[in-house]
Amino acid sequence: MGKKRIRDYGIAIGQMKPGTRNQITDVAGVKVGHVTLNEANLRTGVTAILPHPENLFQDKVVGASYVINGFGKTAGIVQINELGTIETPILLTNTLSTATAADALIDYMLKTNPDIGRTTGTVNPVVGECNDMFLNDIRAKGVQKAHVLQAIEAADVAFEEGSVGAGTGMVAFGLKGGIGSASRIIPYPYGTFTIGVLVLANFGRPDDLRLDGVAIGAKVKAFLEKKQALEATAQEKGSIMMIVATDLPVTHRQLLRLIKRTAAGLARTGSIYGNGSGDIAIGFSTANHIPHAQKDGLMTITCLSDQHLDPAFHAVAEATEEAIFNALTASDTMIGYEGRIIYSFRDWLESQT
Repeated sequence: MGKKRIRDYGIAIGQMKPGTRNQITDVAGVKVGHVTLNEANLRTGVTAILPHPENLFQDKVVGASYVINGFGKTAGIVQINELGTIETPILLTNTLSTATAADALIDYMLKTNPDIGRTTGTVNPVVGECNDMFLNDIRAKGVQKAHVLQAIEAADVAFEEGSVGAGTGMVAFGLKGGIGSASRIIPYPYGTFTIGVLVLANFGRPDDLRLDGVAIGAKVKAFLEKKQALEATAQEKGSIMMIVATDLPVTHRQLLRLIKRTAAGLARTGSIYGNGSGDIAIGFSTANHIPHAQKDGLMTITCLSDQHLDPAFHAVAEATEEAIFNALTASDTMIGYEGRIIYSFRDWLESQT
């Protein structure tokens, strides 16, 4: 399998200190689960991100979403920005399984909340997607509702990266893409906080790739030309979902400002947010929980001053950039639908030594 993450190759992205795992689950309470479908013509799956282990509908988190380029088929992001909360796990899958994932997530929420649709309102399922059709027979719609529920139930602090879950069939910069994650620690005078990012990377052309500020795209393209593996790289038409978690006390407005900085980390890897790319960020803060049934008209939340946001902006950009390279580095070379092959970034890295 080889080395699994970009730091295993002596490359430390940015300046800030990562968390213990250097993953989104460094934010206390956050868990991630996968179901991977890698058989016959299927190269796909589901990834679930749980902001906390309690009932999310009854105990919501502050949430925000941001669209950098809107070529995407996500569910739930309109209400997130209207109400400023997230009330379900966040699911990632392939484009044509978005509706299946949303339906399964609704079933999960109905089972755990018998008041939904009876004595209270409905529920807002949150699903993000990328198109894995180069390696996956996407028309087969292999993701079933049972897989979604299994991914939620499998959620844990420890989770795999690379060609797993929703990332199984993804391609990034002409190389094998997938799930990647990273985190950063932010020391403030009033406490130490964590920013965690998880990405579903499925975007970019090899020509544009930059590693820690160094343009490596021409070398990567030459490597792929030698392998005769440039079929998937003609134009920028992929996508990336970026999930940002933090325990920093922020308002919805401040969180929205935070997750906009995923664009800085994304740009550092060489993305130009192409016409056919869905570049979307969804974020949440676990610091302030919002009860579904507020007993009185007043609610108190804590937040930091806007003047103290810069370290958090920096952390989001760095963690996003490193998460993308962890997705690339952790992914193995894969043969997919109709015998199509996509090479691992590790193959290129190891060819340079």
